[in-house]
Amino acid sequence: MASALWHKGLRFFTYDGYKSVMNERLVGKPDLVFSRKRVAVFVDGCFWHGCLGCRKHAGLTSDSWIGKIAANRERDMRVTAQLEEEGWTVIRVPEHDVISKVALAGTVERLTRMIRNAPQG
Repeated sequence: MASALWHKGLRFFTYDGYKSVMNERLVGKPDLVFSRKRVAVFVDGCFWHGCLGCRKHAGLTSDSWIGKIAANRERDMRVTAQLEEEGWTVIRVPEHDVISKVALAGTVERLTRMIRNAPQG
């Protein structure tokens, strides 16, 4: 996804690159940081983030797994809220939106529009 966005002319940092260049840390460690537009993109693994579309976690019966995934979802909401309070636009992409070439192509087009239309940071 990152290289496809780069080929569309969208310039970004990885979290570590952003932290190094801007000397600033972002809560949640986004996968891609579009600093000029103040857009943070997270690619969330469907299992670990309890994707309701995939329901890869549906067969789990262990309380510890159920609790872990619930805690991850709660943390995602807190991170998103905090970044938005700090003036960032947060985009969360579920893993299933980048796993196949067809899904990836659609996701790249959608993200390209969203990022280009985001207000300047």
